[in-house]
This record gives sequence, C-alpha cells and structure tokens, in this order.
Amino acid sequence: MLGLRYPTEVNLAGDAKATLQALMPLLKTKSDRSWRQTVESNVEEWWRIVEARAMNDAKPVNPQRIFWELSSHLPDDVMISADSGSGTNWYARDVKLREGMRASLSGTLATMGPAVPYAIGAKFAHPDRPAIALVGDGAMQMNGINELITIRKYWKDWADPRLVVMVLHNQDLAQVTWEMRGMEGDPKYEASQDIPSFRYAQYAQMVGLQGIMVDHPEQLASAWSTALTADRPTVLEVIADPNVPPIPPHIDLSQIKSYTSSVLHGDTNRVDMIKQGVKGILAEFNK
Repeated sequence: MLGLRYPTEVNLAGDAKATLQALMPLLKTKSDRSWRQTVESNVEEWWRIVEARAMNDAKPVNPQRIFWELSSHLPDDVMISADSGSGTNWYARDVKLREGMRASLSGTLATMGPAVPYAIGAKFAHPDRPAIALVGDGAMQMNGINELITIRKYWKDWADPRLVVMVLHNQDLAQVTWEMRGMEGDPKYEASQDIPSFRYAQYAQMVGLQGIMVDHPEQLASAWSTALTADRPTVLEVIADPNVPPIPPHIDLSQIKSYTSSVLHGDTNRVDMIKQGVKGILAEFNK
C-alpha cells in the first residue's frame, strides 16, 4: 500500500524512528543547499495557498477555515484524532502541529468512525491532557452520537475535562462524493450520499455536555476558544459547505476530465462546485 496516494521512488517499510536512524549514516553533507532552499520555498508558498483557500467565502462556512483557525488555538499538549472523510484533507493540510502534540488517523486511512473512540481512548491513557476529535457528520451519525454517552459517563473522572468533538455538518458523505466526481466522472448520487440533518450541539447539551453551533466563519475563532477553555467536554457543530473541492497540490488531466464529466452529466451541485473550484485555483495566484 506504500505510495498509494502519491508516487514514490523508494518505499521503506518500518518504524519511522528506526528507519531514519538506519538512514542517517548514509547521508552526506552537501555544500550546495539549493535543493533544500527550493523545498523550503515551496513549503512557504504552499502555506500561503492553503491560507488563501481557507479564507475563501462559502455557504455558509468554508470547511478549510475550520481547521486553519484551529491551529492557532491548539494547546501545547493536545491529542488530536480525525476521521476518514473530506475532513481528513483539511486536517492534513491546514492544521499546524507543534512538538509535544499527538495526532492520529485511522490505521489504513479508510476506516470510518475512529475519531471519537480514539479521543476517548486517549483521554483514558492521558486524563490530564486535552483531546480533540475531528469528525464528519457521516461518521458522527455512524457511532459518534452514541460515544457522546460514553463521554458523559466518564468525563468527570478525567483530570482535564476538555474533549472537543468538532462535527462537519454538511449532510453529504463528501469524500466519496468527490471521489465519484474526480475519479469516475460521475455526478453526485444523492440517494447514497445525502444524509439527514441532526442537531449535534443540541444533543450534546441534552446529555449534559457543552454544545456550540457555528454557522458563520467569523464565529470560528471564539468557538474554538470557548470549547478549549470549557469545564466539560464540548461538541462544536459547524455548518460547512460540502461543495468546496479538496483540490490536490497537483491536478492531472484525467482528474480534470472526470470533474468536467460530472458537471456535464448534471451534478445537482454543479454551480457551487464550479464557483468553489475556481476560487481554490485562483488562490494559487493571489498575492
């Protein structure tokens, strides 16, 4: 499975620390720093693009901005878990981790529903550290709602009561929807992709937790701050736009053809898809 998502020249399977230690003696110091400087420049440019994309308008909240705003509010010793879904893209791109933080995804990057159970497990292992679960509404309806009952049962036993469950509320199994568009050229199939609305924050309040609902981007900073300073676990429900495309750093011709095909075949969200796609591409050129 190595190299599945991005082409690689040499695949090394092993514990990251041990593998890097084995490679260290093979490295030779070079006086020419141009390659490293190119990498640093590209990374700096990429962060600028990511921020520009996060600040684009959406209906009502750009999901990228949720994760971008989180970075500046992360506690130093936070433990973060994320689900498999469209949120995985924003988690990987927009969240800036610092030394001392712990972060995880599902083991094979495809299992739905691990974020909240992972966060609960992390709290039992380290009850004195804050935890954050980043969850799509598909995974939240699969098992996250039930896990809130587990959190309600045990949270008072934790030295640090902070556990934030952020729910991307977009009523779309968006990762698969975008894969259908970008890989197969098919329009969104609403019968399988649409999911019902649910009041996640309100439900959290019903079981004795804190619930915050956000439906405007300017509310995000204060919402993260409130959730991460609360005296109890919090569900942060954000009404997010499902039509913001997870545009990869490099787009090939086959993806463009598939995307165009989904539009031409009558995707019900094609107008918003095109608008958000254009915004994302233009972000690369805005200074």
